[in-house]
Amino acid sequence: MKIKILLTLICSTLLLSCYAQQPTDSTADKMLVYQLGNGGWPKQLEDKSVVNYGATITPDLLAKIKATKDLHATFDNKATSREVVYLVQAYKKTNKKTYLAAAEKGLGYILSAQYGNGGWPQYYPDKALYRSEITYNDDAMINVLNILQDIATQQNGFEVVNTAYLNKAEKAVSKGIDCILKTQVRQHGALTIWAAQYDKDSMLPAKARAFEPASLSTSESAGIIRFLMRIKNPSAEIKTAVAAAVKWFDTYKIAGYRFDRNKNVSALVADQASMTWARFYDLEKNTPIFGDRDNTIKTKLEELSPERRNGYAWYGNWGQKLIEKEYPKWLIANGK
Repeated sequence: MKIKILLTLICSTLLLSCYAQQPTDSTADKMLVYQLGNGGWPKQLEDKSVVNYGATITPDLLAKIKATKDLHATFDNKATSREVVYLVQAYKKTNKKTYLAAAEKGLGYILSAQYGNGGWPQYYPDKALYRSEITYNDDAMINVLNILQDIATQQNGFEVVNTAYLNKAEKAVSKGIDCILKTQVRQHGALTIWAAQYDKDSMLPAKARAFEPASLSTSESAGIIRFLMRIKNPSAEIKTAVAAAVKWFDTYKIAGYRFDRNKNVSALVADQASMTWARFYDLEKNTPIFGDRDNTIKTKLEELSPERRNGYAWYGNWGQKLIEKEYPKWLIANGK
């Protein structure tokens, strides 16, 4: 009897020791703390301090995190999408189930935030200002769709997610693609690219911050094209959308220049190996436009206030790799 009790104690001690040595991830542990009750994550806390996973969670910081309401849950600046992706990878490395549970709770938030028309807002459930608009800006909606596509296709580590999410993800992706196709801007019947955000009801291009006018947006459109090119056996509608968007990029490229952004004077600089595009283009004229903090729209970068001129990525090479490498490869893969 004594030997049996001793063996039981030894086994219990070994189990506790193994559990104590279970690998963890300090960043993932912090993400569990920052996760809001509705499953999403904030980019800022209630006091407007930016979420920083490199910071030590002190009692004072913990109190600020706990005071942050669900209204702060967002997809802006990669919030929520980055946490879901990171936690899934952390689970694969550590096998710590709390990481996967938090990621799946985040997926529940993502699915609940999708509109009936297939779009996603920048924030959910907060509808103040432009936060309820269908938001491609800074790849908010595309980051979410890439996660759901990974679940639907069992890629990039998302094969560990509960299979109950497979069908939900497939349906959400289908609706998301439908939204993308419906919001591609037409000019006199011809498809172009996309705006950064849209009114959630009319699905027409809309403005966001004072310096972000309703316009064609190249940075976001490049991300949308890349997402559409992920779809296996694309429909005729997807093929048409991709071809038209890449044609627009090729037509309006500024060849032989790159954008140098610095604290003093940001400007286009001659560079024969580069091609660039303005961040925003007029919805009808396809000419570069630049927004300032006073809600005015300029037609030249030099007309902007110094703070805005040097504080925003007004030009970029967003379409260069698409034109030179990715689109030709996609055409070959899809029989053209």
